[in-house]
Amino acid sequence: MLSISFAKTLGLFALTAFAEILGCYLPMLWLQGKGSVWLLLPAVVSLTAFVWLLSLHPIASGRVYAAYGAVYIATAIIWLWGVDGVTPRWTDLLGAGLALSGAAVIAVGART
Repeated sequence: MLSISFAKTLGLFALTAFAEILGCYLPMLWLQGKGSVWLLLPAVVSLTAFVWLLSLHPIASGRVYAAYGAVYIATAIIWLWGVDGVTPRWTDLLGAGLALSGAAVIAVGART
């Protein structure tokens, strides 16, 4: 069973990853000519939220950021499917699973 603290951290990681991906996705749309320059405004808001959310992580250390990186990878695969409409391949899912497994090893190792 997940502890409340772990669930909160995982949720914060997912929200941080979403803000980062959105903040990078909107300028890409504008650069590809698929949206107006006004997309840069919510992109700035999203990247500002990303930086703020990153500052809320319990401990600013390489270990925490490594675990965040795994959640970012998984969130990017979900984005690929939900926003870009590309069905993830089994290798995408395996890669995200391996990254999350690695993050779990890091998290468990940090507690001992």
